[in-house]
Amino acid sequence: MDKNSRIFVAGHNGLVGAAIVRELRRPGYENLLLRSRRELDLCRQADVERFFEEERPEYVFLAAAKVGGIWANNSRPAEFIYDNLAIELNVIHSAWRSGVRKLEFLGSSCIYPKLCPQPMREEYLLTSPLEPTNEAYAIAKIAGIKVAQAYRRQYGFQAISLMPTNLYGPGDNFDLESSHVLPALIRKFHEAKIARAEEVVVWGTGDPRREFLHVDDMASAAVFLMLNYEEPEIVNVGTGEDLTIRELAEIVAEVVGFEGRLVFDPSKPDGTPRKLLDVSRADALGWRAAISLRDGIRGTYRWYLESTAGAGEHRGAVMARI
Repeated sequence: MDKNSRIFVAGHNGLVGAAIVRELRRPGYENLLLRSRRELDLCRQADVERFFEEERPEYVFLAAAKVGGIWANNSRPAEFIYDNLAIELNVIHSAWRSGVRKLEFLGSSCIYPKLCPQPMREEYLLTSPLEPTNEAYAIAKIAGIKVAQAYRRQYGFQAISLMPTNLYGPGDNFDLESSHVLPALIRKFHEAKIARAEEVVVWGTGDPRREFLHVDDMASAAVFLMLNYEEPEIVNVGTGEDLTIRELAEIVAEVVGFEGRLVFDPSKPDGTPRKLLDVSRADALGWRAAISLRDGIRGTYRWYLESTAGAGEHRGAVMARI
């Protein structure tokens, strides 16, 4: 992949896709093919085929996906499985048919079993049942891996698959009904601080352990592995470190400046007890995460304040402190 290669970043307006675009442009990759969903609906096979036939990308980062937190996954499973399967099948098939030189599929750590041994190694895929609350999304992502591997096996199509852990960062979704835990906590604590609330309620017991990777680190890994990895086996992308949701909430509260109580609601689902990736494969290839969790949360909160109307008079004081 050289600086003049035609590169399609599918999902460039999303959290991961936008970060990949930033990462590509930094060293001078400017021949990027970018389409919004309004311009190209990846769920429509005919439209995707036409795009690949007309534009002839040489490299594809498949970062487009329907994503969400526990509530969204659990309440809209049909949408999550249909949209993600459609996107994966349409893009991978059209990429192969049009002669794309290499495709990178981005999956998720939720592909691993609910009670998976920790840390989770790549070979633990499909060894026991999935977490029920996001099973539809996980099955779609597993299908994407298998489609990429099948096209490699039958047609020799050069496709690789990355499995990132929980991602966060600038451009994240902060909607409380559909967001993941970290951006939801940032918004909850910020609004509680502005309202001078005495407490913030956090879903679940606070005991599950999670790993978090800044999206700019994810983009760094995506470009690095596109340039340096050629094998069919999936590659975990994470930090190799985790913490409890309670510990995460305490860090977010400190960064935001909320000084009230944290109350955990055990009537809400916890999800998988622990999700920690074994990142030894990526480490052996020469890639490692660089952004600490606390620094990443500070930067994400700063982005949230800059991008959200209504931060008002509190914004300057909070910005100064972080």
